[in-house]
Amino acid sequence: MNDQANSVDERYEAAAPASLSSWNRHDTTWMLGLFGTAIGAGTLFLPINAGLGGFWPLLILAVLAFPMTFYAHRGLTRFVLSGREGADITEVVEEHFGIKAGALITLLYFFAIFPILLIYSVALTNTVGSFLEHQLHIMPPPRAILSFVLILGLLAVVRCGEQVIVKAMSLMVYPFIVALLFLAVFLIPHWNGGILATANTLPEPSALLHTLWLAIPVMVFSFNHSPIISAFAVDQKRRYGVHAEERSSQILSRAHALMVVMVLFFVFSCVLTLSPEQLAEAKAQNLSILSYLANHFSNPTIAFAAPLIAFVAISKSFLGHYIGASEGLKGLIVKSGRRPAPKTLDRMTAAFMLVVCWIVATLNPSILGMIETLGGPVIASILFLMPMYAIRKVPAMARYRGQASNVFVTLVGLVAISALIYSLTA
Repeated sequence: MNDQANSVDERYEAAAPASLSSWNRHDTTWMLGLFGTAIGAGTLFLPINAGLGGFWPLLILAVLAFPMTFYAHRGLTRFVLSGREGADITEVVEEHFGIKAGALITLLYFFAIFPILLIYSVALTNTVGSFLEHQLHIMPPPRAILSFVLILGLLAVVRCGEQVIVKAMSLMVYPFIVALLFLAVFLIPHWNGGILATANTLPEPSALLHTLWLAIPVMVFSFNHSPIISAFAVDQKRRYGVHAEERSSQILSRAHALMVVMVLFFVFSCVLTLSPEQLAEAKAQNLSILSYLANHFSNPTIAFAAPLIAFVAISKSFLGHYIGASEGLKGLIVKSGRRPAPKTLDRMTAAFMLVVCWIVATLNPSILGMIETLGGPVIASILFLMPMYAIRKVPAMARYRGQASNVFVTLVGLVAISALIYSLTA
């Protein structure tokens, strides 16, 4: 294994530039692409879920947000980078842990990400249909036609290739950032203390720990962009060779800093405007924070902007999760013994995604939320625990051993998984 790792390193040393180049447009595109995958529709529910626990748990979560997300995604990136040239996450698992483990992780990886893609298909159809009916006062076309056109439109972007997907997502990030900033600033005159009412009394240690335990998965998955990490790492290795880990860490740190600052400003602006009782009411009504604010203020601007923001958020998250889901499906096809030509494999994957996403979006089932929750522990295991296990066991990752961040990531992963399982059984 050491000889294999050394030969890979030597190959990259020969191919890579002697020194790391300065930050460039390619790096910015990936930074915004990572942001775009992570910050999607879940962000619009985060103020409700994170704010319900009160001021002190939210403050602790805000402090932990950057290290929780950065160290975990950096670990997964390092794991993919430790494989041979051009190997995606499913191939790296097989390379390090064997064929059976590779097949199992590929299967779990696909079934953890694919249901989220289905959820975005349903949410996109619902959002556009509601916007046409209530804001534009246009009778939407039959659901089957509307969902087919929307999904086909997104898959048209997909067919242009991975780089076009990332560029499209990075472009969509700009209006989303502007919209979040606009809403956060718009709410400033309406700040009335909101959640600060709970800051006067410190919660009991046991109650605080219980609240944090259940809230950590919410924060983790609000910033999760693991489905695009494999493609990100492969591209960095192809471009930067032996310098890939250094540049990847730079891109990840800037992406996560942008995520944390933007989202937490939005979250705190919302929870300083609404009382804990109002946040509980929004949760009971199963509304995003945008919909609740539009009803709360009876503001036509928010009522009109909310579905547009949701459309952008869902579309860019769909594209990011498609990369991970298609990667998993291709891995399953290859590991089943079939090895079609790359173009044929791409067409087969796109056709399968189109048909299944279209059928589910047309049927509009309510069970998808439960499927997403069931996929949560699998995603947490792949994002947090698998890279840390590899650091302990895989010679190619031995240089990352002994870092305090490894213990932190492992603990957060165990907390997130146990809380998710508890939520399912409670």
